[in-house]
Amino acid sequence: MENAKLRAKSITKSFESDRGERTLVIDGISMDIAEKEMVAVLGPSGCGKSTLMKILCGIQSATSGSVELDGVDYGRELPRSILRKFGFVFQGDNLLQWRTAEGNLRFILETMHLKGPQWRKRVDEMLEIVGLLQYRKVYPHELSGGMKQRVGIARALVHNPEILLMDQPFGALDAITRRMLTFETLNIWKETQKTIIMITNNVEEALLLASRVFIFSPLPARVLHEVAIDIPYEKRDGDVVSTPRFLELKKHLNELVRSTMAGGERS
Repeated sequence: MENAKLRAKSITKSFESDRGERTLVIDGISMDIAEKEMVAVLGPSGCGKSTLMKILCGIQSATSGSVELDGVDYGRELPRSILRKFGFVFQGDNLLQWRTAEGNLRFILETMHLKGPQWRKRVDEMLEIVGLLQYRKVYPHELSGGMKQRVGIARALVHNPEILLMDQPFGALDAITRRMLTFETLNIWKETQKTIIMITNNVEEALLLASRVFIFSPLPARVLHEVAIDIPYEKRDGDVVSTPRFLELKKHLNELVRSTMAGGERS
């Protein structure tokens, strides 16, 4: 892919135990993500997906390989000076319980020393995008699980990052709330046009959101399959899940995931 926004180039990661034993977690992963593209990553639990996300946004360094952003190769670890270009949404909301919804967003701006009326306005804008402006003065313990995750998404976007990384953000939610937030994430992407990489364990979620789906192997993580999702975004609504093409892709992805869990090799 020419002019990729974010590129992982033969990323390998291993960890050394106290006994000096090395465990390979990521084995030569390469991925190209275009600007404004939303992609999804599926793979077995514990295969190294979250580790790759941390490498891509500079939280961890790779053992070998490199990360390229906007055509600049930064080697095994992104410098702290550009980490502001990333936003991160975790599986748990990780909200500060002693701060209100708007206080949680302001905390991010404070840590990045982003001050002024434009940033105060940005807090309101992001809470409005996720539908929680009227809850700005509410504390996390007064919010539902889905509302907390929406605050988490707003917090990840409040400093206007270029890339949003989402690590199973809806995995702990009930099915109804999860479906609702999936469509809200789609609307947020349409409005903000951020580049998004999302880890999910839900095939339907990946189909509703992604332009491409990467399927990882069991530990150590390798890219076994890359599947293009050819359903136009303007058709991705509540009715699309019953269309022939959606059901065909869902069956195909489920078969690939089952094959992966059973030890299937690269196709």
